[in-house]
Amino acid sequence: MADPEVPTPNVSKGASPPATAIATTSTSTAPSTSDSKAALATRMARFKALQSQKESGRRQTEAELRAAEDRPQRLAQLAKLQAANEKASYKLLKSDDPDFERKRNWDYTVEESESWDKRQAKKSRNRDNVSFADFRGEANKVYKRQVKQLGEKDMEEYAREKGERLQRQVRMGLLRLVEEGDEVFTVDSDGRINTPVEELYGHDHQPSKEAVDKLVEDLEKGERARLKARAARGIKDDGGDVTYINDKNKQFNEKLSRFYNRYTTEIRESFERGTAI
Repeated sequence: MADPEVPTPNVSKGASPPATAIATTSTSTAPSTSDSKAALATRMARFKALQSQKESGRRQTEAELRAAEDRPQRLAQLAKLQAANEKASYKLLKSDDPDFERKRNWDYTVEESESWDKRQAKKSRNRDNVSFADFRGEANKVYKRQVKQLGEKDMEEYAREKGERLQRQVRMGLLRLVEEGDEVFTVDSDGRINTPVEELYGHDHQPSKEAVDKLVEDLEKGERARLKARAARGIKDDGGDVTYINDKNKQFNEKLSRFYNRYTTEIRESFERGTAI
């Protein structure tokens, strides 16, 4: 026996959907709308937190920059206040006790007092030698400054080089090797002990890489100092030959070059070649 057919409602195109379909659609779209609102709220909260972190970081960075910029000034002011405090304390103690200087010197030994007097005398001599006196004195000051900048000599390396030099001169016959008991030393023709003989400079000496680098650094430092001094005097270094003694003389020489270089080119080249008559 066949099943009875279920009648299907005829819905035309212009007719509205049934109420059951509308209810089903509304119940399915409600949870999705609430989820999207919650996600948006979460994103906004996170965005505001990031903005607050950025603002706090910016303020902290600005505060650190201001503190770093003001640090030298604060340190200078602090040092100035400390020096003024020490000076005021010294004056107060000195005014209260007339023998303050003598009593304070009781804490120093004789060696420390003599060393202090030598330092003060050396400072006064250095202050007196700051001004230009003559070229000999200026060269002496430059020499002492360069010797001081050399630093301490490696005594072990010096002893090794001296020993090698003494052995070489003994083999060459320039020195005489003497043995007295457990002691072994060299003697030269003048009777000097363990003193190398002055030799003519040989071209077999190979300086170390550190020595070469130090020489190059000293030369570059001197060149920088020269350029800095010239710039302080308002002299521009054009890299050419210096044929003038001051700015006016330089301008005059440039004017002569503009007018007469085309006539004197051959003569100057002859002088440079050494073929001028």
